Amino acid sequence: MNLDLHGKTALVCGSTQGIGRAVATELSGMGAKVVLLARNEEKLKAVSKALDNGCEYLVADFSKPEEVKKVVSDYVASNPIHILINNTGGPPGGPIADAKEEEFYSAFTNHLINNHNLVKAVKQSMIDGGYGRIINVISTSVKIPLTGLGVSNTIRGAVANWSKTLANELGIHQITVNNVLPGATETERLTSIISNKASKSGATEETVAATMAGAVPMNRFAKPEEVANAIAFLASPAAAYINGINVPVDGGRTGSL
Repeated sequence: MNLDLHGKTALVCGSTQGIGRAVATELSGMGAKVVLLARNEEKLKAVSKALDNGCEYLVADFSKPEEVKKVVSDYVASNPIHILINNTGGPPGGPIADAKEEEFYSAFTNHLINNHNLVKAVKQSMIDGGYGRIINVISTSVKIPLTGLGVSNTIRGAVANWSKTLANELGIHQITVNNVLPGATETERLTSIISNKASKSGATEETVAATMAGAVPMNRFAKPEEVANAIAFLASPAAAYINGINVPVDGGRTGSL
């Protein structure tokens, strides 16, 4: 099985922590040159020092789509990108009936608009280089909406349908577009969700975490590296004919195939 990424360059968004950092580490280990993208330069420097294969980083804030577009477009003008990992933190939780307009606008910008601009920036270099992998880190809410994550459920669904449409259009160029759907994963976002649930319910965080883990057939949360492994496979030459799909990495929690 060919998992070799030597000679390939991967742009990994949200790569200073959690799943993004785990993906950057895995792709680097497979031989790819990794370009980190996030808003905190100090954290970017720290991660870049830990990676091999000529790691570089770009600084941009996803709440400012024009900034993201310019930073990446300027880089791609002289540096081809073969692998794009679209990944950014999810919107705050809460019932959809109580959501404010600006929450939808913000989430739509952070996720779909930035993803779209990044694809437009790197697409031609993938075509010219004869290799293209676009992988969107979304959520299992694409399959079954998650209680208390109204805005996230809405925007993730939009991103999933955008992604499938893109896969249909770019397949002719041998560029694959797939979604990885993490379940509950040991990240700062999960810690925040547990804390919020505990605060609202009056239960301890330990009780909330145990209840959430108990809803997973494997009775535990995912580690970021386990999600990164699925992403890395889809980024590899071995996954050349896998296109336009959702891949849950959730320990079996989602109640559908």
